Amino acid sequence: MIRVVVVDDEVLVRSGFQLILNLAPDIDVVATADGPRALEVIALHHPDVVLLDIRMPKMDGWMVLEQLRARYPRVKVVMLSVLSDQEHIAMALARGASGYIVKTINPRDLPSALRQAVEGCVYHAIGLPEVTEESEARAAGLTEREVAILKAVARGLSNQAIGKELWVTEQTVKFHLTNIYRKLGVANRTEAARHAYQHGLVESPVYEVV
Repeated sequence: MIRVVVVDDEVLVRSGFQLILNLAPDIDVVATADGPRALEVIALHHPDVVLLDIRMPKMDGWMVLEQLRARYPRVKVVMLSVLSDQEHIAMALARGASGYIVKTINPRDLPSALRQAVEGCVYHAIGLPEVTEESEARAAGLTEREVAILKAVARGLSNQAIGKELWVTEQTVKFHLTNIYRKLGVANRTEAARHAYQHGLVESPVYEVV
């Protein structure tokens, strides 16, 4: 049985997650708490996993996470947030969280996400809006050729190598790159590659549960 403590400043949110998780036969929400009471409750109930909201008044999730990692290093912490940008996801995992769940998650996926955290398997942030390369490229106004060049840039290819791979001249590659930079609002190929990873135009590295 996986013992869980849910930490969120909103009583309704805590109750909702408790109800959803307790429907799973192998998960037991042993307690809920807000930020200031989180450490006290965790010390009392010894959970396997803490589902921890980031944005809380008085004592936010970052502060709780820091103290949890110091006091209870064996307890898995899965961050919970409305924020879905890669910066916050990477920050949470870098600070020792075992996973990251966006509050738009389908409730049916929540028990599975917590199981992944406990098992320590390779893990993506759960609950992110589904984004396809095609929809992102269309939103940015990129042509099919520009997407191909952007992917090649993200792979670290030079203009000359891109030209050989796509059977176009180096000057043509430079022309397309100028248009790509303008459409994405970036200044150089490094920023373009970063944008491509952050917005799903190329495959991003997976995040691993620790």
